[in-house]
Amino acid sequence: MNNHAAVRPVFFVSDRTGITAENLGHALLTQFNAIKFEHHSLPFIDSEEKAREAARTINRVAETSENQPLVFSTLIDDVHRRIIASTHAHIIDFFDAFIKPLEEELHTPSSRAEGLLHGISNEVVYMSRMDAINFALKNDDGASTREYKHADVILIGVSRSGKTPTCLYLAMQFGLCAANYPLTESDLEKGFLPEALQPYRDKLFGLVINAERLRMIREMRRKNSEYSSLAQCQKETRLIRSLFEQEKIHNIDSSQISVEEIATSIIQLMKINRPPIY
Repeated sequence: MNNHAAVRPVFFVSDRTGITAENLGHALLTQFNAIKFEHHSLPFIDSEEKAREAARTINRVAETSENQPLVFSTLIDDVHRRIIASTHAHIIDFFDAFIKPLEEELHTPSSRAEGLLHGISNEVVYMSRMDAINFALKNDDGASTREYKHADVILIGVSRSGKTPTCLYLAMQFGLCAANYPLTESDLEKGFLPEALQPYRDKLFGLVINAERLRMIREMRRKNSEYSSLAQCQKETRLIRSLFEQEKIHNIDSSQISVEEIATSIIQLMKINRPPIY
């Protein structure tokens, strides 16, 4: 059965958080935007009993759905994988797709240990990520500049241009110490960088955003205010583009791209030597 008009159930099955299964699965499903998908996450399938319950859940959905469910699985245990494979679903097993070919190419068996990616398999790496998250929170929104000398990058831009979520993503995903500093209208009208930022010019990275997008975001925060008016947004976005050009600050337009793309672009353009994430 292949009814494109009906919603297609999708299961993400994992022995740990399911983040890897969801990321890989979503990356593939975005190529099929004509189809509607109904997402189900089944994390922590780390026992035979849980695997059988997950299989029953998948089969119940299969019985009532017009389309066969898709299952993206990152399960490692062979018994658990066989139980899920027995369901009335189309199975995309990332273990079969990636681990087995790697074992053959590297001429050595994998550890087949569960939860290594999102567990605390490397205490030093894990703690560095936690330290980076604390740094991002402590140095958010220009609250303090005393620790800027320890920053890997300092994001600057107008209010609501995406600085905070990008800093947190850089910390959580890459273990980078990212601070951010909002440039106010008075900062921008001066036409040069605030004094607090000048010693850290080589760490600065700018976010720009188009005025209409900025207006929409600000409206959700302060509806019908001067802060969110189109005229104010146009003024600030014009001034900040001029400032970045004058000061030769690396920058990227955050209007229509994801935080993942922003973060990766920052690392690439700034040539940041990020720490390992595993």
